[in-house]
Amino acid sequence: MEYTIIIAASTFILGGFLSYLLWSKLLAGKRNKIVQEAESEAEVIRKEKILQAKEKFLQLKTEHEKVINEKNSRIAQAENKIKQREVLITQKLEELQRKHKEVDVIRENLSNQMELVEKRSEELDRMHKSQVEKLEAISGLSAEEAKSQLIESLKAEAKTSAMSYINEIVDEAKMTAAKESKRIVVQTIQRVATEAAIENSVTVFNIDSDEIKGRIIGREGRNIRALEAATGVEIIVDDTPEAIILSAFDPVRREIARLALHQLVTDGRIHPARIEEVVQKVQKQVEDEIVEVGKRTTIDLGIHGLHPELIRLVGKMKYRSSYGQNLLQHSREVANLCAIMASELGLNPKVAKRAGLLHDIGKVPDDEPELPHAVLGMKLAEKYKEKPEICNAIGSHHDEVEMTTLFAPIVQVCDAISGARPGARREVVESYIKRLKEMEDMALSYPGVLKTFAIQAGRELRVIVGSEKISDEEANKLSFEIAKKIQDEMTYPGQVKITVIRETRAISYAK
Repeated sequence: MEYTIIIAASTFILGGFLSYLLWSKLLAGKRNKIVQEAESEAEVIRKEKILQAKEKFLQLKTEHEKVINEKNSRIAQAENKIKQREVLITQKLEELQRKHKEVDVIRENLSNQMELVEKRSEELDRMHKSQVEKLEAISGLSAEEAKSQLIESLKAEAKTSAMSYINEIVDEAKMTAAKESKRIVVQTIQRVATEAAIENSVTVFNIDSDEIKGRIIGREGRNIRALEAATGVEIIVDDTPEAIILSAFDPVRREIARLALHQLVTDGRIHPARIEEVVQKVQKQVEDEIVEVGKRTTIDLGIHGLHPELIRLVGKMKYRSSYGQNLLQHSREVANLCAIMASELGLNPKVAKRAGLLHDIGKVPDDEPELPHAVLGMKLAEKYKEKPEICNAIGSHHDEVEMTTLFAPIVQVCDAISGARPGARREVVESYIKRLKEMEDMALSYPGVLKTFAIQAGRELRVIVGSEKISDEEANKLSFEIAKKIQDEMTYPGQVKITVIRETRAISYAK
């Protein structure tokens, strides 16, 4: 039994060993086959890599040769340029040497000529000196004295010639420019016709009967005191039949007082509490009316995009006057004039109209700063984002600010047209007479003036001079100087014509 087990075990071991040998042989064969395949693949890869390396090498070699050829060609071109420059430089050097030789020859000739000129100059100086000595001996004057006399005579002659030349230029300018400017101004004035309402410092309130005066005064005057305190207007109740006078320099306050009185009289209830209530209500109504007037004015004139505060100030102009001329009517008239004149001159009429409407906006501010109204109006326009050309036109229409655009002189001229035409403004008689007297005295202060007459309401000044004291040329000069002095030192509407009259009379008697 044991022997059988041993034989079986030996047989199993022997079989396993044979199997191992067989598997080892098979594995060795596979291994050799795999090694051979790997070696063949490695050989193929090696050959491919070698081919790729050769191709890369050839490509790099070709590129390198191409770069070298390009560099060689550039070097060859540079060498050619250098050779050409060398040839040019050689030619220029030869030309310069030739010119140097020519210059040396010319210099030698010039030196010879300079010597001759110096000799001749010396001879001329000797001759001039001898001639001057002879002239001094003959005339009895030295050279400096003769020169000063000649300069003085030439100066007087040149001054006279210059004055006549200036007059010719002025006459020519008047012939060409005055005709066209008059046409534009006259057309502009003729196309605008507005009334100038004259405002006073008092308003007359009409009543039906004198019994209402007592009710307005109230017990011990309490009603009239309450009304004056609420409106800031002096109420004058006198013997004038069926009329009460409202006195104040502010037209807005007078209008508020008038409307409040009208409502109180119509309602019949007049006492301090009611007065305060009505005045507050009327103030609100007047403020609304001011805004409405401003809006209506801008719509009528076709002006858009104004700031609401500027619209309110435009409406406020209705209750302001300047030299007796209603400010809103004046501004509307200036706006229309500016638009017409700008159109005639080829400028934007809308911008000119806007500047014309706002040019006196500085006369109706809510506060009263210490500034000229033109400068204040310019600052208000800048504050509410108006264009620079409009701000400049507002600020410069009385020459407080330098003009920078063509709209500025248009506004200035149209303002003068609106204010200077007959009946537009009210002028106090005393100031009018004083202005005429100052004008006459100013012309009388010049030497040679005998009489002066301010005529045509101060639009013309006639100056009579002595014919033996002033010549015709001096009369032209005198007219120019008087006009310039009046323009610089006086304030007046429109323009003043200066006429200098020089008269010569020859009288004899036959006996």
